[in-house]
Amino acid sequence: MRAYLDALATLVSGASLSIGPAVDEAARLVADAALHGRTSFAFGNGGSATQAQHFAAELVVRYKDDRPALPAVALTADVAILTACANDYDYSVIFARQIEALGKPGDVAVGLTTSGRSPNVLKGLEAAKARGLATILLTGEKGRAEAARWDVAIVVPSTETAHVQELHLAALHLICRFVDEERGRRS
Repeated sequence: MRAYLDALATLVSGASLSIGPAVDEAARLVADAALHGRTSFAFGNGGSATQAQHFAAELVVRYKDDRPALPAVALTADVAILTACANDYDYSVIFARQIEALGKPGDVAVGLTTSGRSPNVLKGLEAAKARGLATILLTGEKGRAEAARWDVAIVVPSTETAHVQELHLAALHLICRFVDEERGRRS
């Protein structure tokens, strides 16, 4: 347990340098979209799916302070759409189809894949890019090669899935915090 926590502490202590600038960039994109009534779409698989839902909830409901709801949708939450798309087409397009249906220029797509290789997340981001959405990838060291394809990539410098997810959650919270602070500045 100690080795795990020590490795996490080391990763966190370097986070302001390793992922800080990308988190700042992503936060600006999400804040600008949200404060202009545009939607953030978040998606991923497994633990990343739940983080996408958590992120959308923080924007729609609240992160810390009471404020009006902000538009956000977790593309991981509608079981009927997910299973129909996987059954009728292919699992790899479950997020892309939803972006095609809902995404508009000025919106933001936030794709989470710790490996950087999840076909459905990458296709979702590709569909978003094609439709004029800003694209944000959250990934780990194994996904670093994907970084240049998107507007912003938050690449956690670790191959340990749990550590990558832990820093993804911190990054998403920082984005929500920035959105709230920016809303306060613009009010």
